Amino acid sequence: MRLEAVPAVLFLVAGVPCAAQTHEVHPNNLAPYVASPPPVIEKMLEIAAVKPGEMVYDLGCGDGRILITAVRKFGAKAVGVELSKRHFDTAVENIRRLGLTNHAKVIHGNLMDLDLSGADVVTLYLLTLSNDLLRPKLEEQLKPGARVVSLEYKIRGWKPVKVEKAEAHHRNFTIYLYEVPKPN
Repeated sequence: MRLEAVPAVLFLVAGVPCAAQTHEVHPNNLAPYVASPPPVIEKMLEIAAVKPGEMVYDLGCGDGRILITAVRKFGAKAVGVELSKRHFDTAVENIRRLGLTNHAKVIHGNLMDLDLSGADVVTLYLLTLSNDLLRPKLEEQLKPGARVVSLEYKIRGWKPVKVEKAEAHHRNFTIYLYEVPKPN
């Protein structure tokens, strides 16, 4: 699968030099926009063992690249939420242009307002403090067996079932996989 059709935009976060930077200021913004590299996205979805027909939710979906990969490479359905109007518009256009509108959708809004009860897999690239705010919502709304994949930042108070590294752009990324426990 080729993701070159999705515009590659890199930003500056945590002192990592990149090609460009942007950050919309919004009171509900839980993290700056940082585009995840395609090899890291694929590794995130592989670690989560996404299966055809499963529902992947990407919280803070940016340009839609995780949604697109989940649909095209893994046969999943996908829902993204994006606070930035500019990134939302880009994600919608990327999905439309690739003919994926029957399989992926993007909601313009705050991820804290999204109902996650339909998710089989949730992907995150938020800050640790943002994950702290999101954790009660995940615990309340996700069904047993749902997987949460967090790039770079842990969900404090949860024990990952798997931690793996992925390399892209001469940098190692850490991927944390969590699973909502099934009842005994």
